[in-house]
Amino acid sequence: MTEQTQEEQKAYYTAKPKLGGGKPSKLRQQFARGMTYFLVIAASILFYFALLRFTNISDLTRKIAEVLKPVIYGCVVAYLLNPIVKQTDKYLLPVLEKTMKNKKRAEKLSRGTGIFLALLIMVVVVITLFNLLIPELYRSILKLAYNLPGQMNLLVRKVSEIQLDDSTTGKLLKTGITEGTQMFQKWIRTDLLSRANAVMSNLTVGVFNILNEIFKFLVGVIISVYLLSGKETFAKQSKKAVYSIFPFRQANLILHITTKSNEIFGGFIIGKVIDSAIIGVLCFIGLSVLKMPYAILVSVIVGTTNVIPFFGPYIGAIPSAFLIMLEDPMKGLYFIIFILVLQQFDGNILGPKILGDSTGLSAFWVVVSILLGGGMFGFVGMIMGVPTFAVLYYIADMWIKGRLEKKELPLDSNYYDMKSYVDDSGQYFHEEGKKGLHLEADGKDKKDSKMEE
Repeated sequence: MTEQTQEEQKAYYTAKPKLGGGKPSKLRQQFARGMTYFLVIAASILFYFALLRFTNISDLTRKIAEVLKPVIYGCVVAYLLNPIVKQTDKYLLPVLEKTMKNKKRAEKLSRGTGIFLALLIMVVVVITLFNLLIPELYRSILKLAYNLPGQMNLLVRKVSEIQLDDSTTGKLLKTGITEGTQMFQKWIRTDLLSRANAVMSNLTVGVFNILNEIFKFLVGVIISVYLLSGKETFAKQSKKAVYSIFPFRQANLILHITTKSNEIFGGFIIGKVIDSAIIGVLCFIGLSVLKMPYAILVSVIVGTTNVIPFFGPYIGAIPSAFLIMLEDPMKGLYFIIFILVLQQFDGNILGPKILGDSTGLSAFWVVVSILLGGGMFGFVGMIMGVPTFAVLYYIADMWIKGRLEKKELPLDSNYYDMKSYVDDSGQYFHEEGKKGLHLEADGKDKKDSKMEE
C-alpha cells in the first residue's frame, strides 16, 4: 500500500460521515412497516389512557405553566417591545456602521441601545400611568364606597314610592318591586357583608399573590432582555431544527405559517393596545368636559375592556353607566350617548385606520372566536381568540384553495353562487353565458374563451 493510498484512507475515515442516503433493504422496509403499525397502535393506547387521566394531565399542564410563567411573561414583554428595538436598529445601525470599523460591535451597541430605550419607554409609561391613575382611582373608589349605601337606599325609597294604578298589572308590578327591594336589602345585610368579611380575611393571601406575580413579571422582564438580544440566534436555531426534522415542502409550509401568524398577531395585538389607549384618553377628555363623576375610573374601565373586540365596549360601558347613574341618572344617560358616539368613531374611523384588515375575519367569525376563546380561557381567551382563529382560518383557506387548484376550479368564493355548478367531469359552469373556467399556472382564475352549451 503506497503512502498516497494510506493518506486517502486516513482522510476517508477521519471525515465526518453522513447518516442515511442509501436505499433501504427489503428487510428494513418490512421492519419500517411493522414499526409504523406498532407506533399507530401505541399512539392509540396512549391517547386512550390520556383521556382517562385527562384531569391529572390538565393539572400537570397547569403546574408547568405556573412554573414557566416568568418565561411566558418574558416572551410577551419581548414581543411587545420588539417593534421599538427593530425601529432603533433600522435608524441607528447604519449610522454606527459608518462611524465604527467593527460591524459586530456596532450591531451589539445598536441592539443594546434599542433594548435600553424600549425598557425605558415601558418603565416611563408604567410609572406615569400609576402616578396618574392610582391616586384618582383611590379617591373614586373611596367616594363610591362612601356614597353607595346612601344612593342605594335613595333608589330603593324612590322605587317604593312609585304610584301604580289598581289594575292587575299594576298590583303585580307593585308586588314585584316590593319583594325585589326586600330581597336586595336582605342581600346587602347578609350575603354582601359575609362576602366582604371573607374578602378581608383573604386580603393577606391576595397581597402575597400580587407580590408573587410582580416578582415573576420582573424575572420575565430580565428574560425578555435575553430574548431581544439573541432573537436572530433563536430564529436561526428554530429554522435549522424545522429543516432537519420535516421534509422540505412541509418545512417551508411551517415557516410560512409561522411568518403569517407573527404578522397577524403582531398587527392585531399592538394595534389593539394603541387603539384602546387612544380610546381611554378620549373617554377621559370627554368625561372631564361633561363633568362626569368617576372620570378616571370609568376611562380606565372603558380603555381596558376595549382591548376585547366587539363585546369590549359594552362590557366596560354597562357597569360604568350604572356607577354614574347612581350619582346622577341624567349624567348616566349622557354617558351612554357619549359612549355610543365614541364607539362609532372607534369602529368606523380609528379602528380601521390602526388595525386595518389585520385578521381578515368577518364579523360573524370574530363573534364566534370571542365566544369560544372566552368560554375556554376567560379574559385572555377573549383577546387572543380573534388572532388565533384568524391563523386557523388562514390555514383552512390555504388548504381549500390548494385543493381547488389541483381540481382546476376557481378560487374566489364569488364564483360559487346559486347559478354556478360543477359537472361530474370537474368542469365549472355558470348559468350567465355558461362560460367554463380554468386556472393558470399562477393560480389565478381565467375565463375560457369557448362557450359551453
